[in-house]
Amino acid sequence: MDSEEFRRHGHRLVEWIADYLEHSERYPVLSRAKPGDILAALPAHAPSRGEPFDAIIEDFERILVPGLTHWNHPGFFAYFAITASAPGVLAEFLSAALNQQAMLWRTSPAATELEQVSLAWLRRLIGLPDAFDGVIYDTASVSTLHALVAARESAVPGVREQGLSGRDVPGLRVYCSEQAHSSIDKDAIAIGLGLSAVRRIPVDATFRLRPDALSDAIAEDRAAGRLPIAVVATVGTTSTTSVDPVPAIADICGRERVWLHVDAAYAGVAAMLPTHRDILAGADRADSVVVNPHKWLFTPFDLSAFYCRRMDVVRTAFSLTPEYILTSTSGHVGNLMETGVQLGRRFRALKLWMILRSLGADGIRDHLVRHIQLAQVFSEWVDAHRDFERLAPAPFSVVCFRWNPGNRTLPDDRLDELNHQLLDRINATGEVFLSHTKLNGRVALRLAVGHIRTTEVHVRRAWDLLVEHAARLNDSR
Repeated sequence: MDSEEFRRHGHRLVEWIADYLEHSERYPVLSRAKPGDILAALPAHAPSRGEPFDAIIEDFERILVPGLTHWNHPGFFAYFAITASAPGVLAEFLSAALNQQAMLWRTSPAATELEQVSLAWLRRLIGLPDAFDGVIYDTASVSTLHALVAARESAVPGVREQGLSGRDVPGLRVYCSEQAHSSIDKDAIAIGLGLSAVRRIPVDATFRLRPDALSDAIAEDRAAGRLPIAVVATVGTTSTTSVDPVPAIADICGRERVWLHVDAAYAGVAAMLPTHRDILAGADRADSVVVNPHKWLFTPFDLSAFYCRRMDVVRTAFSLTPEYILTSTSGHVGNLMETGVQLGRRFRALKLWMILRSLGADGIRDHLVRHIQLAQVFSEWVDAHRDFERLAPAPFSVVCFRWNPGNRTLPDDRLDELNHQLLDRINATGEVFLSHTKLNGRVALRLAVGHIRTTEVHVRRAWDLLVEHAARLNDSR
C-alpha cells in the first residue's frame, strides 16, 4: 500500500469511525449473530494473492460489524460500561503508526517517560502519595498477578531462583472477600500457589469484607502452619461495587506483615471527586494499588495502571536482562521490561495522556458525577416501584436489583427464573444490554452506567423496557 492509497483508505476509515461514534445507536447493542455465523461467512484459508483494501473493508462492514457487541453504544449497561473516547481512539491510531516497542528506555525514551508522566498525573488526581511508582499493564488481572508475585517474592526467600516445588515451604495463603474478582483465583493458579491458596472471607450486609473474619482466618492459618502472604482488598467489587474497609484491613496487614493489594480497577477513579475522596482511605498504606482507566476513564481497552510502593520488589522478581539487550544506560534509567513478565511494551501511555489533556480533570469529574447521578435516579425508580427491589447499595454508577412481582411471595428459584427471562427479553430488543450476578444466592440484574455519551434518556429507556417487559411476563404467567 503506497502513501497515496493509505491516505485514501485512511480518510475513509476516519469518516467511518467518526460516523460510528456519533451514531452507534443505529446498531443493536448485543450482536444478533448466531454461533458459527462469522466462521461460515469467511474462507477457510488465507488468500494466496493480496486483495484490494476496498474489498476487505466491504467484508468488514458486511460480515464483522453484525457480529460485534457494541460496547461504545450509550445503551450498553452490562458488566462495567466502557467508552473508547474520541481522543483515545486517535491516540491508538497514532500508537499503531509509531509502532513503539518500549521494552528499554532507549527503544523508546518517549514511551518510557510519558508512562511515568501520565501515571503520575493520574496518581495525584486520585490522591495516592508520590511514594507509589507506576507501570501500565493490560488488565487488572495482570496487575494483580504482578502484585501476588511480588508478595510471594517478599514472603518466600529464594523463590525467584528455587521456585516453590520440592522445598520446605509451607502452604501459602492469599485472602480476599467473597465478592472479590475471580481473576485472583486465576492468578493464584498461574503463579503456582494453587486454587486452594485463595481463602475467601465472609462479607457484611453491604457486601464488604469483614475485618474480624480476616483476622480470625489469618490466625487460624498460621496455627495450621500456613504462610499468609497477601490480602486483596477491593474498592468497587464486580457485582455490587462495594468498598472493603481498607483502613482496618491495612491495620491487619501491617500487624501480620503481609502484602496489601488494593483492587480499585473500577471505582478508583471516583476518588477524583471531593465527594468520594475517602474511598481510597487507607490505600496509602497498601503495598500496591490497581486502577483501570479503560473501565471508567474513557480510555480504549486496554490499560491498567498498577501503582506500587515497593516497585523494587517487583523488579527483583522480574528483572532479567540478557546480553543482547544490555545497554550503556542499563542501571541508570528505568526499563519497563524490568517491571513484569512482558518484554515488549506497547505505547499505551499515549492514549491516557491525550485523554487527560483533552477532557481535563474537571471534564472527567463532570462525567463521573453525571454517571453517579444517573445511577441514583435509576435506584429511585426501582425503590419506588412495587414490583422491583434493590438488592445492594449503589455507591457509584452500578445498580443491582430484581423483579419481584405482586405480593412478593414467590420462592427465590422461581424469581431467579423470571429475572433471567426478563433479562433475555430486554437484551433481545437491541436497545440496551444489561448483565446479571448472584447476591446471597439470588439472581440480581445489574445496570452499569459508564459510557461517556449515556444520558438520562438512555437510562429511562432501559427502565421503561424493564417495566414493559415485566408486565408482559406477568400477564403470561
